[in-house]
Amino acid sequence: MKARYQYRFYPTDRQRQSLARLFGCVRVVYNDALAICKQSDKKPKSAELQKLVITQAKKTEARAWLSEVSNIPLQQAIADLETAFKNFFKSCKGKRKGRKVGFPKFKRKTNSQSARLTRGGFSIKGNGVYLAKIGIVEPIWSRELPSEPSSVTIIKDCANRYFISFVVEVEPIQIDAKNQSVGIDLGIKSFAVMSNCEKAVSPCYKQLDRKIRRKQKKLARQLKGSRRRDKTRVQIAKLHNRIADTRKDFLHKLSTKIVSENQAIVLEDLNVSGMVKNRKLARAISQQGWREFRVLIEAKSAKMARDFRVISRWEPTSQECSTCGFKWGKIDLSIRSILCLGCGTEHDRDENASVNIEQVGMGYRHDSKCTSRDCKTTSVARPNEA
Repeated sequence: MKARYQYRFYPTDRQRQSLARLFGCVRVVYNDALAICKQSDKKPKSAELQKLVITQAKKTEARAWLSEVSNIPLQQAIADLETAFKNFFKSCKGKRKGRKVGFPKFKRKTNSQSARLTRGGFSIKGNGVYLAKIGIVEPIWSRELPSEPSSVTIIKDCANRYFISFVVEVEPIQIDAKNQSVGIDLGIKSFAVMSNCEKAVSPCYKQLDRKIRRKQKKLARQLKGSRRRDKTRVQIAKLHNRIADTRKDFLHKLSTKIVSENQAIVLEDLNVSGMVKNRKLARAISQQGWREFRVLIEAKSAKMARDFRVISRWEPTSQECSTCGFKWGKIDLSIRSILCLGCGTEHDRDENASVNIEQVGMGYRHDSKCTSRDCKTTSVARPNEA
């Protein structure tokens, strides 16, 4: 299986100029090809686009500077555009899963910049990486590459940080698991509540979020195209990166711990796009990174030969007792503890849901016919009403 290893590097002033030239050429080739596709009645093939926006464009005065960079990342930009169109067409026909993909957009200078090189455009020399027509850059090797990389992507984010990303082949890791299975209920107050009574609380982003909103108000009042506006934009990007890096670090550590300790991991399929329509919880839900956590769990499960399962979003995991199977129906989100009148067990709402998720995912559940009664379940906070 393939994996991506990313490292940060600090280019010299001369390398920064070369990288800026490379990113600019890749962006121009991509935008020129997209403009031709928009003007044409029928989308040209990838080979025709390469001939128009690379080969023939180099012979003109307006695009003669395309010869100053390697030809490989320019060809990869056309390949990326081809992939974007394929995803768009598949999404229109309903052949692509997930949210609908829109029509490809033009690349902007202020957004994140990237350029990809295949094996002919780079080579690893000692502690450095040689990039065609740029030179040798020295990444900070936080870990060794497991195999020879097939491609390299140079990335410059909105906060002017530089990264180099390798695509490598990795072999599955055989690690004995401590537990047979675990069910995970994702939430806001506690990011993950597991069926073994463990809880994981996500970092607090409120302070950084306030700073971002304050800076965005300042950005809205500044003149477009001014240096001060660009400076504020970079400051906002750095704050966003701090939140993203903190969340990514938390999710990686938690997902690694869960996958390494459990043989089977069961998650619930959440309708996140529908949940963020609640304006009171939209910000908190968006900052959690539930989808990113699911992707990490799935990828690491495949790497460590674990069994990853996802149950339907329509399973009433928070509406029935995990001990006896008694169904009490929907309850308000403010009620966090529940007393089951079927068996008299007091449940924490999230822990009960996580146990139900594990039971449904592993294929066993209590018989609800034995516990069907004409009574209701109330919260522990108001036992007198029972």
